[in-house]
Parts: sequence; C-alpha cells; structure tokens
Amino acid sequence: MSFADATIARLPRQIRPLAERHHELIKFAIVGATTFVIDMAIFFSLKLTILEPKPVTAKIIAGIVAVIASYILNREWSFRDRGGRERHHEALLFFGVSGIGVLLSMVPLWFSSYVLMLRVPMVSLAVENIADFVAAYIIGNLLQMAFRFWAFRRFVFPEEFARDPEKALESALTSGGVAEALEDGFEARHLGDDVIRSGVDLGPNVTPLRRSRRRAARQLDRHPDPRIPKSS
Repeated sequence: MSFADATIARLPRQIRPLAERHHELIKFAIVGATTFVIDMAIFFSLKLTILEPKPVTAKIIAGIVAVIASYILNREWSFRDRGGRERHHEALLFFGVSGIGVLLSMVPLWFSSYVLMLRVPMVSLAVENIADFVAAYIIGNLLQMAFRFWAFRRFVFPEEFARDPEKALESALTSGGVAEALEDGFEARHLGDDVIRSGVDLGPNVTPLRRSRRRAARQLDRHPDPRIPKSS
C-alpha cells in the first residue's frame, strides 16, 4: 500500500469514498505543490546568489527543473498505473501540455493588467500587487492545474491500467464485461449445438445464434399460436 492509499484509509468514513474516487487528483495536487516549492526554492537560490543580475535566467532554470520533477513524480506516482504510449512520445506530450498550461496561467494576469487596467497609476500599488497575486498565483494556477490534469489523463497517459495488468483484469471482471462475454459465448455454443443436432444448414455465413432465430421464426410461421385468433 502506498503512502497516499494509507492516508486515504485513515480518513473519516464520510469523506473516504470521495477521496478514493479522486485519488489521482489528490496526488496530482500534491505533486503540483511539491514542484511549486522546488521552483520557488531554486529561483530564489539562484537569484540571491550567482544569478543576482539575471532573474529571468534564474526563473527559466527553476521552471525547467520543476517541469522535469513534475514529469517524474506524475508518471511514477500520480498516474503510475496509466500509460499507453511510447516513453519519448509520452514525454513530448507531457512537456507540450505543460507549456500550454503555462500560457493559460498567464491569461488571468494579462486580463487583470490590460483589460481591467489594475496597474499604477490607475490603482494604488497595494491593489496592483494584490490583483497580480490573485490573478497569477490563484486563478492562473487553478486554471493551469485543471487543464493539465484533464490533458494528462486524456492524451499523455490515456490508458487507465496500461502498466498494471492485474488491475486491468480486476477492473474488467468487476465491470462484468468478461462475464457477459463468457455468458454470450456459452449461449451461442449451446444454440449451435441445437442447430447441429437438428441437421439444419443455413449457409456458412450465418452464425449459430442467427440460425436458431431463423429456425424458430419458420416454425412459428408453420405452426402459429392457436390462442391468437385469425383476422377475418
């Protein structure tokens, strides 16, 4: 049992089912918080030391390290059972989705700055800083998080149990798909045996189920139910 599963098992009974249904989202949020701390730590470490005159370079380096850490943590923890793509294709899609997410996170800040005009001298410096924080770090991050979570599940890691065949088999048995297929096969086999015993041959392209249905229809035409009155 993983750390996240053990934590969910200790939750109150009322919210445990909700946490179990959305365990991937919870793990994804934890990874997001972790990479945010990594980004901030590296940025300020570089900005306050060797890259003091180059804050943009420091932010680029911090962002690259954070994205790489995000890929490893999401692949090996948040979506550890998911897969379905070649490793290089998966990584390319991951970084592409992450890049789109960064652009989306900038939209609220752009809207706040250039549409609502929450900039000095239109507003005070305090209002500008609060608006920037809310737009960039709250609304922007939530927008980016929602998009990345959806895109990762839909495009990057599309198959739910691609890396865990045992869970895939368990899910199939639980959903009833295998049981229904076995039941249909059992029924079709017995219908085929009935047709073979009857000696009826309706052609090579007709399945035993179709043969049995056609035979029953012909018998009904020859011997209609006497309880049904004939129309005058």
